Amino acid sequence: MMRLTINRSLDPKNMFALWRVPAPFKPITRKGMGQRMGGGKGAIDHYVTPVKAGRLIVEMGGRCEFKEVQGFLDQVAHKLPFPAKAVSRETLEKMRKDQEEREQNNQNPWTFERIATANMLGIRKVLSPYDLAQKGRYWGKFYMPERV
Repeated sequence: MMRLTINRSLDPKNMFALWRVPAPFKPITRKGMGQRMGGGKGAIDHYVTPVKAGRLIVEMGGRCEFKEVQGFLDQVAHKLPFPAKAVSRETLEKMRKDQEEREQNNQNPWTFERIATANMLGIRKVLSPYDLAQKGRYWGKFYMPERV
């Protein structure tokens, strides 16, 4: 679906696309229709690629402007099963600067990092190393980029 939309709109003489995610490798299993419970795990139905939040999926290059490719990249982003958007290099820089500005101008003294490092209310016993590395920006499978 993504590949077809991009390849239809892509001008192969002037543009190219780099896929920044690996090929599908994670098997998803399903049991057949009408199967009773038990009997072990079902057969492999299809393969998927897990994609983390904030990751580049496709990079476009060549002799093209962002305005030329933004239309069909927005179509691809709309078709994906998670929130996505087409970004340029300038947009990425702006997003990084906004995040840094949010961290510097934060008026709330109770940040996740301060609470975790000071072990307030014994929170370290329920936090994983992943929580400490990501500074609490993930809540289960949900990504909260505005959290400081």
